[in-house]
Amino acid sequence: MRVLALSDTHGLLRPEVLPLTAQADAVLHAGDVGKMEILEALRAVSPGPVHAVRGNVDRSPPLSDLPETALLELGGIWIYMLHDLSALDLSPVAAGVQVVLSGHTHQPRAEEQDGVLYLNPGSVGPRRFRLPVACAWLHLKGGGVRAEPVVLAP
Repeated sequence: MRVLALSDTHGLLRPEVLPLTAQADAVLHAGDVGKMEILEALRAVSPGPVHAVRGNVDRSPPLSDLPETALLELGGIWIYMLHDLSALDLSPVAAGVQVVLSGHTHQPRAEEQDGVLYLNPGSVGPRRFRLPVACAWLHLKGGGVRAEPVVLAP
């Protein structure tokens, strides 16, 4: 199973994201969507489900109605989504979570700790400072997970 992990679109859906979305079995957006049209566009091309959590800029309806966190099972892997990792409100190991997906910093990062993959795919929205415009694939297979960073051309 291939899952596209996105974050921090801030109302900008880059055209390079749509072909990736069309190849995804599921799409996960870790918040700061910015405009509901972003989720609608992702859903229009994704062959699978699109899940999103609320970020700190998602303050008005309908985006403010998104959940702060989401616990999902995809391909036999438990994934916990939230926007800001510093607000993590559970022990992933104790909860049986294999992936914690967050955004907020716009900085791509994948780090394994105690058997849990902590993934920040970066931002595919407006470029911030000198940070790359980035997202990530999650490859879920046989109870295992592997992150593959994707840097989009500026």
